[in-house]
Amino acid sequence: MFSLGSFLGVRRENRGLLYRIYFIFFSSGMMSTLLGAVLPEMGDSYNLDYAFRGVLLSAHQIGNLLAVIAAGYIPYLIGRKKSTVILGSGIVLGLLLMTLTGNPFLLFIAFALTGIGRGTMSNITNVVVGETAENKAAGLNLLHASFAVGAFIAPFITIAAITVSWRLAPWAVAAVMLLALVLIILSRLSSSRPERKKGEAGIPKSLGFWLNTFVMFFYLCAEASLIGWLVTYFQDAGIFPDAISTAMQSILWIMILAGRLVCAVISAKVNRNILILILGLLMTGFFVLMISASSPIVIALAVLGVGVSMSGIYPTTLSTMEKRYTSSTVATGICIGTATVGAIIMPAIVGAVAENAGIHGGIATISAALGIMVLLMIIKVVTGRKNS
Repeated sequence: MFSLGSFLGVRRENRGLLYRIYFIFFSSGMMSTLLGAVLPEMGDSYNLDYAFRGVLLSAHQIGNLLAVIAAGYIPYLIGRKKSTVILGSGIVLGLLLMTLTGNPFLLFIAFALTGIGRGTMSNITNVVVGETAENKAAGLNLLHASFAVGAFIAPFITIAAITVSWRLAPWAVAAVMLLALVLIILSRLSSSRPERKKGEAGIPKSLGFWLNTFVMFFYLCAEASLIGWLVTYFQDAGIFPDAISTAMQSILWIMILAGRLVCAVISAKVNRNILILILGLLMTGFFVLMISASSPIVIALAVLGVGVSMSGIYPTTLSTMEKRYTSSTVATGICIGTATVGAIIMPAIVGAVAENAGIHGGIATISAALGIMVLLMIIKVVTGRKNS
């Protein structure tokens, strides 16, 4: 009989924790696509222009950046469990706050709080899977697949909610995240303060570490902008009706889920550097097709291609990192924190360009980040062969 714990090489006593970690990341995935799904309704309700919507998406990523850095150090002060619960509660607080006021400053704080919670969940879940799963590549791809399941569900919650009020969607996701926090409290996640490993506080100097980090940097430029702006782009460009525009985000994530499950199986059997490059080339090609095609059918098919191809880039790149980095909250925080700067910058750039050149021009700027990402992937393949 198939056992996920056995497949991933997880000790029996750690399997309950691993399953909770997957649910936590599932909840974080719900929140991530919820923001982009409710942004058009929220923007209309609060009369927000493109530029400020981009600022809000960047505020979320600023909070994410602060969290992944803080989550690398705070566990040494108060323990992993307390730091995860305290920082992770930012998701619940942020989702509630954004439904209560249209004040620009408070909205900025609300989006930043959701980012703090998301970054915390990202750091701790990646670290726990890196520590407990012997089959690390499969474990990380399945972890990010659980994120994709949550991301797939949230837009449908939004579609159902907006028939009454868009505020119902953030409230529903906040309730799920509250349950996730309770599961953390009741889990066997360590409450004690971990001891620093020798040299852990230092900044990694490995070329491979920084090459992986900047592949993820430009990937997150594209992912954060695409996820945050996709529904708005389809609605305001008149490509699809509003409900279908929102549903396209879920379709994107179901393809991401399918792709991550495939990558979880094949990543241990193929050269992962080459796999990453293939995925990057496909993602770039399908994205260019999505923004250049005029037929809604072709655009929809391109969205499917973007979803499948982008699916394994982040987790597979992370899995090629040396274990001394992936098992360290400090190194993981530096890596994800640096990469998250891309997710901060790009959504605001898209919003600023869209305000002056239209939403199509804003979305098109994502192709520049994808081009640089592919170039770095090529360098990663070349250097990987030299090292081997």
